[in-house]
Amino acid sequence: MKKLFISAGIAALLATSAAAQTLGVSVARFDDNGLTIMRNGMTEHAATIDGLDLQVEDAQDDVARQLDQINNFIASGVDAIIVNAVDTNATEAMSQAAASAGVPLVYVNRQPVNMDTLPDGQAFVASNEIESGTLAAFRMCQDLRAMGKSGGAKAYMLMGQLSNQAAVQRSKDFHDVIGMDMCNFIELIDEQTANWSRDEAQDLMTNWISSGEPFDAVFGNNDEMAIGAIQAMKAAGISMDDVVVGGVDATPDALVAMQAGEMDVTVFQDLAGQGAGSIDTALALAAGEDVDKTVFIPFKLVTPENVGDFIN
Repeated sequence: MKKLFISAGIAALLATSAAAQTLGVSVARFDDNGLTIMRNGMTEHAATIDGLDLQVEDAQDDVARQLDQINNFIASGVDAIIVNAVDTNATEAMSQAAASAGVPLVYVNRQPVNMDTLPDGQAFVASNEIESGTLAAFRMCQDLRAMGKSGGAKAYMLMGQLSNQAAVQRSKDFHDVIGMDMCNFIELIDEQTANWSRDEAQDLMTNWISSGEPFDAVFGNNDEMAIGAIQAMKAAGISMDDVVVGGVDATPDALVAMQAGEMDVTVFQDLAGQGAGSIDTALALAAGEDVDKTVFIPFKLVTPENVGDFIN
């Protein structure tokens, strides 16, 4: 799915050498390891395209700020806009603003609530979240069985921001897997949000440990929260050999934790690929090309057996 955007005069642009183009990018937050990988993927890919100027803004997890950034991009005359939404339930106003101004818009990584009604000139680039949590949860179920715990196991789940479609879907994936006949020996003790944060997850896991409730597994909606849980367990003297820990994203820190025998499962989300794909899609829409409304980049299961394949 290649994309190119040109403001006025596509024919003139094609008839000449590369013309300068500008893409406005609003990222939910800069202080997120996964989104940093995505953002770096954007900037690295943009650097390979002659005449492309990327204006990247930090929405600082503020919906109003993000909408202001989009309106500012429109006012400044960008050729297209890329949005990593702060709140996936607040994207209709963003779509309307861009559509009214005739500016192409691409959502990346986080699925907009108005996915089914996206206006012409708008698209979504990400990975199918039904795969992410399902792959991780099913492997965790298999690992627990291999540990001889099919007679009964208890688990905690750390959820992302509940305003985020990925958090909702990954949590549902986990529930769906432990509802299967093969995995219904797993009892979910508790599930709470830690807002994708390592520090919040560590605090929450510390509280759960202090309750004294025995547990066998921890599933984090992302790797950052899984790592926070690992830190809490290690601080409490819990052996990582006794607990199955899963996450999603296959971030560099998660891969290191897996090599150290601390994390058992993660799922590679090609965040850099999503970032690069969003650039290409935005440029294609700007050029008036036909682009699928949804561009999915596959997830891949990562375990101790194949972790080496994902380390640069």
